[in-house]
Amino acid sequence: MKIERHVPGAPCWVDLATTDQAAAKAFYGGLFGWSYEDVPMDEAGQQHYSMASLDGSYAAAICTQQEEQRQMGIPPHWSVHLTVEDVDATAGRVSGLGGTLVMEPFDVFESGRMAVLSDPAGAAVALWQPRNHVGAGVKYEPGAMVWCELMTTDPEAATTFYTELLGVQSERQTMEHGVEYTVLMAAGMPAAGLMALPDELRAMQIPSHWSVYFQVADVDASVASVTAAGGAVNMPPTDIATVGRIASVSDPQGAGLGLMVPESTD
Repeated sequence: MKIERHVPGAPCWVDLATTDQAAAKAFYGGLFGWSYEDVPMDEAGQQHYSMASLDGSYAAAICTQQEEQRQMGIPPHWSVHLTVEDVDATAGRVSGLGGTLVMEPFDVFESGRMAVLSDPAGAAVALWQPRNHVGAGVKYEPGAMVWCELMTTDPEAATTFYTELLGVQSERQTMEHGVEYTVLMAAGMPAAGLMALPDELRAMQIPSHWSVYFQVADVDASVASVTAAGGAVNMPPTDIATVGRIASVSDPQGAGLGLMVPESTD
């Protein structure tokens, strides 16, 4: 589906910070059929922000992870951006709601204005006020993002934080096996989800984090492609009632992502 604007409060963009940009571009190009436009990030042209396109529309981006993050032990990861109408005003409310402003609002050339925060449980997420770049120009089709999700050590605090910060609503659902799941609703439509960080991930000392699911034509075939290319399977293909068939994988550099074939709404 082609996208011309994103509803305020909804995820609008995802990008990958990785230790091997060239290898990641090849991996995701093979997995999702992406082509790339390399945009210089510095005056010397030594660093590039690789805009990934799907059928002529931007789907995501890939860049080299900052050295400071590597030294802090932060692994390669996908970052989620949430659309806001006024990033300065939104960022100004973060600390009062229990979050931490990691990066003050700044301009990204003529593309937009952004800030980075960590929520009360420590999950990082970006805020994006679009100008020339609305975010992803395609969603809900193979090769494009289809859903973003927060796994958190404190679902109650997270729900309060994001609903008050973004002006969205929340709906709690009980999924299979009694799992409680909260859907954040923007303009009356499902925008993102959040759930308690599973005990097995806590035991592995994995912190609260946002993640992205990309739609694929066949989850099982895509998982096979991931492993053949040197990636790993974190959760094998699984059918989830009312959701679809999903899997969790890691790319060859270790960044985690989800794969999904959504349940048909026909």
